[in-house]
Amino acid sequence: MNKTAFFLLMLPASLLHAETQADISLDEVIVTAPLPVTKAEAGSPVTVLSDDELRMKTGHSIGDTLKNELGISSQSFGPGVGTPVIRGQAGPRVRVLSNGIGSNDVSAISPDHATSVEPLLAERIEVLRGPATLLYGSGAMGGVVNVIDNRIPGKAFDKALNAALEQRFDSTSDETSTTMKVEGSKDHIAYHLDGFYRHRNNLDIGGSGIDTAKVAITDPSLEVVDNPSGYLNNTGAEAISGSAGLSWVGDNGFAGASINNLNNSYGIAPDGTGTETVRIAMRQNKYDFKSELTNPLPFAKTLRTRLGYTDYQHTEIANGEPGAFFTNKSYEGRVELNHQDIGPLRGAVGFQAQVSDFNAVEKLTGASIVPRSDTYSYGVFGVEAFDLGPVTYQLGTRVEQTDIHPDGFTPLSYTPVSASVSALWKLDGRNSLNLAITRSSRAPNVQELLANGYHDATRSFELGSLSLKEETAYNLDLGYRFKSDWLRAELDLFHNWAGDYIYQHRTGAFVDEDGNPCAVDCKPVVQSSQQDAIFKGYEAKLIFPVVENHLGLMELTLFSDYTRGEFKTGGDVPRMPPLRYGLQLDYNKDQLSSYLRLTRADDQTHVGDFETSTAGYYLLNVGVNYQIKAAGDAKLLVFAKGNNLLDQNIRNATSYLRNFAPEAGRGAEVGFRLSY
Repeated sequence: MNKTAFFLLMLPASLLHAETQADISLDEVIVTAPLPVTKAEAGSPVTVLSDDELRMKTGHSIGDTLKNELGISSQSFGPGVGTPVIRGQAGPRVRVLSNGIGSNDVSAISPDHATSVEPLLAERIEVLRGPATLLYGSGAMGGVVNVIDNRIPGKAFDKALNAALEQRFDSTSDETSTTMKVEGSKDHIAYHLDGFYRHRNNLDIGGSGIDTAKVAITDPSLEVVDNPSGYLNNTGAEAISGSAGLSWVGDNGFAGASINNLNNSYGIAPDGTGTETVRIAMRQNKYDFKSELTNPLPFAKTLRTRLGYTDYQHTEIANGEPGAFFTNKSYEGRVELNHQDIGPLRGAVGFQAQVSDFNAVEKLTGASIVPRSDTYSYGVFGVEAFDLGPVTYQLGTRVEQTDIHPDGFTPLSYTPVSASVSALWKLDGRNSLNLAITRSSRAPNVQELLANGYHDATRSFELGSLSLKEETAYNLDLGYRFKSDWLRAELDLFHNWAGDYIYQHRTGAFVDEDGNPCAVDCKPVVQSSQQDAIFKGYEAKLIFPVVENHLGLMELTLFSDYTRGEFKTGGDVPRMPPLRYGLQLDYNKDQLSSYLRLTRADDQTHVGDFETSTAGYYLLNVGVNYQIKAAGDAKLLVFAKGNNLLDQNIRNATSYLRNFAPEAGRGAEVGFRLSY
């Protein structure tokens, strides 16, 4: 019997995901959902992080922050990059939003590109799957991650001045980060100011940086002469950001605007040849408008608008000289109307548009990596819900038109159509079942279609394909929830049939930086291709109260998750997360919260052609936080975490750079948050 079957049979002893809070409030409304629903009323899996739980889980990136959540891992590229992977899906299949509108950086098109959305500034993070994702774009087969930071205030504050200061230190890279926020309101005017600064040195690891045996398989011509143990060279980083927002808030809604600037410089772990080091210097300016009106028309409950302009660029600097230069200037807007109930129907309809100007060139020579392309995307969507007895049904659909106009090529046109249906059946006060069926379709992006050149940071020669077609996936999601005084349980099973699945893979060929055959200093060729694939797996957890008395509350969580991706013609989809399982102990008393979490990840041997396996590992983390009431209205939260206490040299199976950049070694993180 294989290990997956064993854990499914032994489900009561091996379920997924632990939480630092004893019980997440199930009555809190999901902001990103198309209709006002709570977590308990959602017809598909929802993850929410906020307040002290978010403070404890905040990592170096969005992926790092979410990597221990239900069915979520992080696609790292060294410590400077961490994008979320949901059920094995990443890149364009996971849409990262900032306050309900796309981040519109270039993190979705290449694994070395960091996202511009910062967890340090987040007040709340929501992860949605299923029908709700149709509101935010086609093809979000993995899900939608919405990072909410209240940059544009949507309601008046209780006083004219509120402030927060947060300071962190992480020993694995001597990282220091400082975050500040000031906000308030007077009469009908509300304001928000925030900013952060972060600096770190090289990352400490639990062994050698480069797995030379694996590198000899994937890059046989690579001669490793520099392989430090205990740390990763060239992984320091520095980032600074500032934002300002202003709103008019009335009895029937609000309207406001914000501006944000972000500068981020981070290093990429070297290949050990001693010939090249690469850093990425990113700059982004973002301008947003947001409004919401209550009962603006006789047939409308609410009318929401979002408008954003993003001016993004980054330069990949090799040995001090600028190399690949990526730019993306993007406009995005959406209008969403929640209509008055029509009989039993309650729902929302909307329109979304996005226009972008993308280019990737060699900065010194002007040689094209990806031709400059204008992309026009327009979509209409609708979601309706109704109740029949104890069952709540939700239907959704989205039709999108995407046109890509690349310089020197014939324009390309696609019409993705997506739809979904879900049902939540509340069997009684303790038990509920949910079922969701989703069809999601997406157009290939410009990188997948048109890449043709050497990419400094990935150290590969990348090839797109104009023959790529729309990718269409059919997903079946079945969930069960149980809640009582002695046990809380969650189980989600999923099966995803992906037609014409687009993926980037090694071809086994090697060329020089100009794409010519070579004998020395060769670079692997990475090609975008597509074929039918199947993804299946589960996520689950059991939570038992162990002790609940005057000494406090202690809970035991047993958890496990698994994703398997394979092509219908045989072979494995590359970069899938391994089987994970483990336990967590949480202790809470008054203002004190703490946890101990042990995770076992199995070997990942289903890795795809010309890829290498990753070894299993044990990950032991601990954490504690304490809330102190300071003078007046001020509150002080102090926290400490111990990460990877077994000092394992962890190779991340979802990372393109896993043979060159392990995850962080043993370390401690301490910090405080003072709020007024």
